[in-house]
Amino acid sequence: MALLEDGRLTEIYYEHPKRRRLVGNIYKGVVKDVLSGISAAFVDVGEGENLFLAAKELNEAILRARGYRRGEPIPIGKVLRGGQELIVQVKREGIGEKNPQGTTRISLAGRYWVFLPKDGRLGISRRIEDPKEERRLKKIARQLKHEDEGLIARTAAAYASEADLERDFKYLLGTWKGIEEQAARVSAPALLYREPGLIQRVLRDRLAPEVERVVVDAKKAYDLILDFLRYLHLEEYRDRVELYRGKRPLFEARGVEAQLRESLQPKVPLPSGGSLVIAETEALTAIDVNTGSDTRHRTQEQAILHTNLEAAVEIPRQLRLRKISGIIVVDFIDMKRKENVRKVIRTLQEELKKDRVPADFIDMTELGLVEITRKREGESLMEMLGDGDLAEGEDE
Repeated sequence: MALLEDGRLTEIYYEHPKRRRLVGNIYKGVVKDVLSGISAAFVDVGEGENLFLAAKELNEAILRARGYRRGEPIPIGKVLRGGQELIVQVKREGIGEKNPQGTTRISLAGRYWVFLPKDGRLGISRRIEDPKEERRLKKIARQLKHEDEGLIARTAAAYASEADLERDFKYLLGTWKGIEEQAARVSAPALLYREPGLIQRVLRDRLAPEVERVVVDAKKAYDLILDFLRYLHLEEYRDRVELYRGKRPLFEARGVEAQLRESLQPKVPLPSGGSLVIAETEALTAIDVNTGSDTRHRTQEQAILHTNLEAAVEIPRQLRLRKISGIIVVDFIDMKRKENVRKVIRTLQEELKKDRVPADFIDMTELGLVEITRKREGESLMEMLGDGDLAEGEDE
């Protein structure tokens, strides 16, 4: 699935039909090893590789049962033991030789809420900036949840009716009760809950009023989308769903395939003739901003500013598209005027806010390098498609 903004590819979602996605799945697992030296444990969930469970991923209920509280040092050897059974969720896929990561801080995502059955947190999406709406959602959340449960209002919750918010919460609560009942019936290791498929996840998370059209090239997927919209009580989006019947492949007809191939190249052209050069390494990603042949400006400083501003817009798009995470270091072209530096930084910060994956501008170093961090959610696009999967799965 591809997300286009003004015809430009900004995000790509890829799921191979022969490779089961683990992230979001919930299991009844068995603790195999407790490693006090690194304050972590390995949990067998029946998927081949054991989940890596760090001490910080123990929920409040587990800690309270052993007399500990979050925020203080947790001697994991005194909290967990070999053979102990846990309800655990996959937080991150395994990358390279690293095992998948797990958590006992379970979260279930709905259309409007993220439900935290074992964590008392109350939160509001950072994209909801209206203080009055934020107060309304917090009030509703407190009415819905128990004290030891948590709720986070998602962006879509803004201005949603109280009835819709309550219905979404009841669905999540019912899902959790079903998971607990299943856990009581089965022996570990066992799968208790499988995260919804790619189509349902993207529609649940990304369908918003600004989405003009959902285009799909398979009748089966088209029917699935319409059924899911009815399930979510989002029938007002039904007319925006279009079944593509063209002879050319959909991704080719909409320019997705060409843009996707470009995204695997290290060099990214900018409109004024400059470019970005992106180098991914295991430790960090380096992005170099280069000038071009822009002769429209009176001074070199103005030309440099213009290129840097274009780069400040393009870099967050590339991070989203390439699924780049971790530490990102950007070398903008040197500018003499402090006010120009501030303009570039402000633009970069505003563009980073469009990213649904937490991405934060950290600082500009003494050498003029800008540091960004972006939460890791799995493999980058290069890691995911760099082995021939693009050609193999382009109809997905």
